[in-house]
Amino acid sequence: MAMKRKDGRSLTDIRKMEAKVGVIPNADGSAMFKMGDTIAIAAVYGPKHLHPQHMQNPQTGILRCSYDLMSFSVNDRKKPGPSRRSQELSKVTQWALEPAIDLQDFPSTVVDVTIQIIQADAGTRTAGINAASLALAHAGIPMKNLVCSIAIGKLDKDIVVDLDKSEEDFEGGEGPTDFPLAKLANTDQYTLVQLDGKIQPDKVKEVLKLADDACAKIYEIQKNALKEIVEQ
Repeated sequence: MAMKRKDGRSLTDIRKMEAKVGVIPNADGSAMFKMGDTIAIAAVYGPKHLHPQHMQNPQTGILRCSYDLMSFSVNDRKKPGPSRRSQELSKVTQWALEPAIDLQDFPSTVVDVTIQIIQADAGTRTAGINAASLALAHAGIPMKNLVCSIAIGKLDKDIVVDLDKSEEDFEGGEGPTDFPLAKLANTDQYTLVQLDGKIQPDKVKEVLKLADDACAKIYEIQKNALKEIVEQ
């Protein structure tokens, strides 16, 4: 009999997902992406002239990402403002999204992507990347494809898809392993591969297969959200 997780999911099930585009009227593009109890909101502003001038690239526009948790998004109230972790995840998000966009027609400009996690229950960076990808598409930024992101984890010896907070805090056996990934939809091109914890090298192929399957489902949610805004 297949093992069930605490919330009733199988090892390969993603939490329930929702996506909506156009959630912030004064942004050039915006989106919400929800995975379980984790909710990310992304807003895009630009392309706009980049100041100061010494940061400009006369060959292309640049992408700038800002990720943060709202202070009320976690049980232990977080100090307002960006932390060292949020600065790191801002950079990680930028790296995950950059291969998908083409800003060569917008030299010396910047596209700002702001991601706020309004409710956190693990997988915040992946939900943020999924929301930001949708928001960039909504803003009309030239893109090769959408970016889909998921975290694969390990609970003791079991490889699982999309950890929730209780699984992320798991302390049995070898402890938790979190493997966040992002990829260009419908391609073999990964734009982010991180590892927090340990995993046997012979398990990596299984991890990538599970990520491929999960990202295909995320892509369908993203596409449907964009279709809905077009049809309105």
